[in-house]
Amino acid sequence: MPYINLKTTKKVTDEKCVAIKAAFGKAIECFPGKNEAYLMVCIEDERKLWFAGDDSRDSAVVDVQLLGAVNPSASNDMTAEICNILENELGISPARIYVKYEGYDDWGWNGRNF
Repeated sequence: MPYINLKTTKKVTDEKCVAIKAAFGKAIECFPGKNEAYLMVCIEDERKLWFAGDDSRDSAVVDVQLLGAVNPSASNDMTAEICNILENELGISPARIYVKYEGYDDWGWNGRNF
């Protein structure tokens, strides 16, 4: 039941979207019990983002949402993975990437809640 939403200033080709989605699918395993089987990924490219008042360099913000509590150690590992993925796939400096985590007690799917 994880969901990852990537917003970036970069144009992301279909090929890069597939690569990022696959890499996020592996990275989500930083959280015990989470895997790509229920992962939903949204990639929003060519967004207007200012980081520290500056829009001259590429940036990204990533929202990671999970069913259940967010483990601080796992989220730290996940942040490292996300920054590595975005640097390798899109050339975005980790210093220009924010990653935000939210955990939820209720999560609906297929007409019911887990």
